Amino acid sequence: MAGWDGRVWTTLTTSRAPGAALWIRLFVGGIFASEGIQKFLFPGDLGTGRFETVGFPAPGFLAAVVGIFEIACGVLLLLGLLTRLAALPMVIDMVVALVLTKLPILWGSSALFAGEQGWWDFAHESRTDLAMLCGSIFLLLAGAGPYSLDARLHQRFPVAGRQAISASSSGRGHPRGR
Repeated sequence: MAGWDGRVWTTLTTSRAPGAALWIRLFVGGIFASEGIQKFLFPGDLGTGRFETVGFPAPGFLAAVVGIFEIACGVLLLLGLLTRLAALPMVIDMVVALVLTKLPILWGSSALFAGEQGWWDFAHESRTDLAMLCGSIFLLLAGAGPYSLDARLHQRFPVAGRQAISASSSGRGHPRGR
């Protein structure tokens, strides 16, 4: 691959996270995967219907896209595979959910939570979203931890190995020069 120097690979597979990051991955990944599946199982309450109530354009399309991302990224987080890459769209997902569905509770104008307003209603209704946002940000910044497929891939294919693979496939370093 032209310009490949291993920086992307290193960024995606290295981790400064402790082994306890496994618990964060299981929590965050499990909830995202579950919520994504539920968007398809219960479309009126959690999928298209919810997106329509909030006022999203093309609610059927957006609910399906968000559901697919939550399932795919949730499974990647559970496995600890491309963790940083999978965490990024989930950070965006949670920021959008908080801004569009939970923040309006503060001034009593939430389409999803009629009759609720103020700090305590906001704090109660947004607790899971805030926890998911914090967990996703942690995984984005720290990585998957040592008990992950990312860690195994990084051990098996360190940067030097990736550069050697790239060099041999381009003909450099080949005994006959290709």
